[in-house]
This record gives sequence, structure tokens and C-alpha cells, in this order.
Amino acid sequence: MSCQAWPEPVVRVQALAESGLSSIPSRYVKPRSQRPTNTNDHSDVNMNIPVIDLQSLSSGEDIALREETLQRVAEACREWGFFQVVNHGVSHELMRNARELWREFFDQPYELKEEYANSPNTYEGYGSRLGVSKGAILDWSDYFFLHYMPPSLRNQDKWPTLPLSLRKVISEYGEEVVKLGGRMLELMSRNLGLKEDYLMNAFGGENEIGGCLRVNFYPKCPQPDLTLGLSAHSDPGGMTILLPDDFVSGLQVRKGNHWITVNPLPNAFIINVGDQIQVMSNAIYKSVEHRVIVNSNKDRVSLAFFYNPKSDLLIEPAKELVTKERPALYQPMTYDEYRLYIRVNGPCGKAQVESLTSPIR
Repeated sequence: MSCQAWPEPVVRVQALAESGLSSIPSRYVKPRSQRPTNTNDHSDVNMNIPVIDLQSLSSGEDIALREETLQRVAEACREWGFFQVVNHGVSHELMRNARELWREFFDQPYELKEEYANSPNTYEGYGSRLGVSKGAILDWSDYFFLHYMPPSLRNQDKWPTLPLSLRKVISEYGEEVVKLGGRMLELMSRNLGLKEDYLMNAFGGENEIGGCLRVNFYPKCPQPDLTLGLSAHSDPGGMTILLPDDFVSGLQVRKGNHWITVNPLPNAFIINVGDQIQVMSNAIYKSVEHRVIVNSNKDRVSLAFFYNPKSDLLIEPAKELVTKERPALYQPMTYDEYRLYIRVNGPCGKAQVESLTSPIR
């Protein structure tokens, strides 16, 4: 299927928000069943996603504490699919700089940002929609998407030149987050009873993994109860490392029949399992639906780093995790084939990974 152009003129949501409108256009109004409601939203602190301190994994002094940390990661991957990490090794100053510089980018004049306008062919650049269905209900957000890994796809000419230090900070930030992703893959491999380098090798090896950054800008919205910044979906890739806004919460994670608003800790990353690790783990670890709500008073910026398998490798359950009692639950598919679905259809809950389920059980 060809995805060369958007099906209709692209509207920048930030421009809509800044126009002073008091009601949102119908293109952004979600069906009632998809609207954020207070009845199913648990935002109290007791329902936050797990928080895991990674300090013990780098010190190596306390073996019991290290094992406890590993178990907490395993439990979070099985039970939640989401967790926050602190003492993760990435400079707090670098995290702050990255977030602040991207906020400055979105504050630039539109004619400068439009130089980076994207197409659905690669999604690289400045965008305002996912999916190419004409007449689709849209999300209340703009974004900037870029490739970071493998190095052969890293094209700094497609990265913003303003603010002046942004390209340098993207490079530094990407390098540190890729290292963190590699450490998390090792922990997940060990917890699954696989060799420590299993998932990294299944992703193509450290020089061939796919790494993309999507910086999300969620403008303030006059009717936040009618729309979403990002519709419910599970992430199609391997794992996502999210740097959330430091002032305004908006991420919601599905837990059973409830949507739980994540309360980000200062200087923490939010990590979640993607569909590809669900497939590789034969559903021992599960990707989980999440969505983003918007705010009537404040804009939000977040940085989502997608840590993905090499795009042309076949992804399938690890042979070690397939038994007579638990046969392979998914059919093999390359990540290239897999991600075309969300690029064409936009976010669709967990419909995609569930469609892969093998007919033979």
C-alpha cells in the first residue's frame, strides 16, 4: 500500500489551540466510548505504575538487592507492561536540556517548523497525524519524528537547526537512551531465562537495532473531555523509553477495566513493553494499552524513544519459550511489515498484535 501523501491538508493542532477557539473541530471529537471519563480513571497515588530503582544494578555490591531489582522488573513486565526507573544512569541535566530545547522548537514560528513537514512515507519530521484514512477522527497533538538508529538511517539534515544546540543534544540524548535500552534488554532476557544477549541479538545486535525519537507536543485544549492527545494503543515496537513532561501529567495506562493516570517522578523515565517483546516472550511479557489525555490550561511536551528490532528481521517467539504446554502464540513477521499497520491505520488499541495470534494453539 502506498503512503506517499496525507489524504487531506494537514492542520497544526498548536495553531488551532493558539487561535483562541472555544470548542474543538468535530475532526477531534472522539466517540463517547473513547472519551476520557472520570469514572474509570484512577489517578490516586496508590494506583501508580511500579517505580524501580536501578542503582543496585550498577554498584554490584549487594547481590540480594540486585536480585530483588531483577524480580521487580520481571513482575512489572508481566503484570503492568509499564514501570518508572530512577537512578538509571542518564544525566538529569541532559534530560532537562532535551525537554526544554524541544519545547523551544515547538515555540518557533510555523514557517520555520513547516520546513520539516513530514509525509506518511517515513513519518520523519514535523507532523500532526498518524494514519492515512481520509476523514479519520484525529488526536489533539503535533509531533516531531526522527531516526536515530541504526547510524545508516541517522540523517541530521532532517533534524531541526533551531534552537542552535538541539542537534548536539539529540545526539547526546540518543546515545545515552540507547545505552539504557540495551541494559533493559539484558535484564528482560535474564528474567525470561534466556541468555543475557538474547533479545539484543534478536533485535539485530547493538549496531543494527532500530531507534526512533518522537517528540510529542500536546497543546492546551478548550474541551479536554471530548478528545485525546493520543488514542489508545499498544506500542508496535520493542520497548519505549519515555521522558514525560515535568509539570503536567497526561499518560494513562490501562489496568483491567480502568485507566490509571501516571504520576511521573522527577528525573525518571517511563519504560513500557512493546508488541515485539510480547511476541518474542511468547506473551509472558505483555504490551499494554495506553493513551494521553490533554489539559485545558497547559501544553505538554514528552520525548518517546522507540527501541525497535532491525526492520527486516523476522520476529517470532523465542524457541526456548515454546513448549508443548505453551506453543508459539504468534506467527513470524518482520517489524517492517508490522509497523505498516499503524502507519496506515493509526493507533488501534491492541487489535494489531492480537491479529498475529497463531490459529494453532
